[in-house]
Amino acid sequence: STVTSRYATTVITSRVANRMDESKEIEFHVRLPKNAFISKFRMFIDGQVYDGVVKAKEQAQQQYTEAVSRGESAGLVSSVGRTLEEFKTSVTVAAHKKVTFELTYEELMKRTHGKYELQIHARPMQPVRDFKVDVHIHEEAGISFIDVKGGLSTKALANAITKTHADKQAWVYFYPTVDQQKMCDSCGDQGMNGDLVIVYDVNRDNGLGHIKKSDGYFVHHFAPSDLPRIPKNVVFVIDQSGSMYGRKIEQTRIALVHILNDLAEDDHFGLITFDDRISYWKRELVQANRKNLESAKNFCTETLEGSASILILLTDGDPTSGVTNLENIQSNVRQAIAGKFPLYCLGFGFDVNFNFLEKMSLQNNGVARRIYEDSDADLQLKGFYEEVATPLLTDVTMIYVGGTNLTQTYFSHYYNGSEIVVAGEITDNNIETFTPQVVAISSNRRIIFSNPNETVESTGTVSDDRIQRVWAYLTVKQLLDKELQLSGPEKEKVKKEAMELSLKYSFVTPLTSMVVTKPPGENTDVLHKPKEGETSQRWPSPGGQPNLAHLTPASGYSGRWVLSGEQIKPIQQHSPVQLRRRLLTVQRCSVNEIKGV
Repeated sequence: STVTSRYATTVITSRVANRMDESKEIEFHVRLPKNAFISKFRMFIDGQVYDGVVKAKEQAQQQYTEAVSRGESAGLVSSVGRTLEEFKTSVTVAAHKKVTFELTYEELMKRTHGKYELQIHARPMQPVRDFKVDVHIHEEAGISFIDVKGGLSTKALANAITKTHADKQAWVYFYPTVDQQKMCDSCGDQGMNGDLVIVYDVNRDNGLGHIKKSDGYFVHHFAPSDLPRIPKNVVFVIDQSGSMYGRKIEQTRIALVHILNDLAEDDHFGLITFDDRISYWKRELVQANRKNLESAKNFCTETLEGSASILILLTDGDPTSGVTNLENIQSNVRQAIAGKFPLYCLGFGFDVNFNFLEKMSLQNNGVARRIYEDSDADLQLKGFYEEVATPLLTDVTMIYVGGTNLTQTYFSHYYNGSEIVVAGEITDNNIETFTPQVVAISSNRRIIFSNPNETVESTGTVSDDRIQRVWAYLTVKQLLDKELQLSGPEKEKVKKEAMELSLKYSFVTPLTSMVVTKPPGENTDVLHKPKEGETSQRWPSPGGQPNLAHLTPASGYSGRWVLSGEQIKPIQQHSPVQLRRRLLTVQRCSVNEIKGV
């Protein structure tokens, strides 16, 4: 995997040789990050290249329907756990022939809690003879630290990791032996089953941030840190209707007690519970002093100037009494909030109506987050709260004189440990007239981030289109969010724009699908990226939720994973492969050297 300016491009290449005297079907599994877009899939069979083609979902559905009418099966993308999306396809390999799979996906890494995380999930099903992961990170701002965590970095497996850090670049190599693959917190006789997480951050100043441009496009990363925290006003709205009874409400109470302990004394807060009626702990926001906190904790068990207001709703999204029409609820909430503060919806449980909560959050400048009904649900709630616990700026407006086709430029809050990213085009590619500026509120004063002498760095490569792809990635993501909030002709217009961009940049999104091209006579597979909260099904019904680089080889063969960068020739690496009958042997392959950016 190559990460440049927080944009990760991962190429997974897998090669398998069938040494049997008869044809065998090979199944290829890959798990990728939830926020990633698959941008390329190809197979090399007997000297022929079979490229997947990204098409509008309706076109792909027609091709799928035709395949089904011929008695063929379809491809499958399914939800795997909280953050994984699994792509499967299969192909028949003739006797004594080889197949090479190559999958590329892209994602803009999100900064939370002061760091970026690149996560790789591996479950080989048995120790494999030749297993390798290579990661290269290049950041012009300089890399402040890099670490490797996760279950695959424990015990003996920690010795399989080599980490190198030199100012603007870092490399991580993970080359475990067969014996090492049995010795980690998530290892056993069947080999590895866990995550390798590369954690890093970049050097920062407290000014305008880091701006990079290439071929008429720019990307701006803004994350000042040396700012005073803003006292916050936070209201917790807790669903205690019948659908929340039992474990859900108990875990919510535990999490709230933890969160209340973390409030600063200059914060103000309130608690509201609701079922068919509303109960207030206090009618007004109160200061987070010891007396009020103790009173609030007991309640759990049975807008000020110069501050940042936040509304957090904890619910399973299942209205059972009172107003139950979802559109009416969304309309009422939007009118009541009236743009004054963001609404964060935390959806509880595996059956949560996430689409409803996500739309309501987006309509009110917030985000929705799924909370899984597991033993650590209280920690999930607390983890989300910590992301928004320390507001540093409010009413953040990103201004770009000489810029056009900009992604989102207004942000109601900027939180410590996060990052604001804006991309766009530079008008006429004239850097001389391009002037960036950030205007925001810090405590109760207006603050301007501007540096007339700021240099906008160039990638230095004329053909480098990564900055443009960052712009496309962000634009598509934000158009999909906007489409969710709209209806009628406006919705169709935004949907069309998102689909056209997805097709132009070959992104597999909820509006497009990849048709996996195979040799004549093979089944037709269709890759469909589902939306968050959809149930895993075969096409054309919605699939599961998107997500981390995961490969699942079957037992009995030598496997290698190499995650490498852009413009790499097919890396000969053995893939997650499952065989229906006897196992294939895999030809040992070499790894191409990763080139620096």
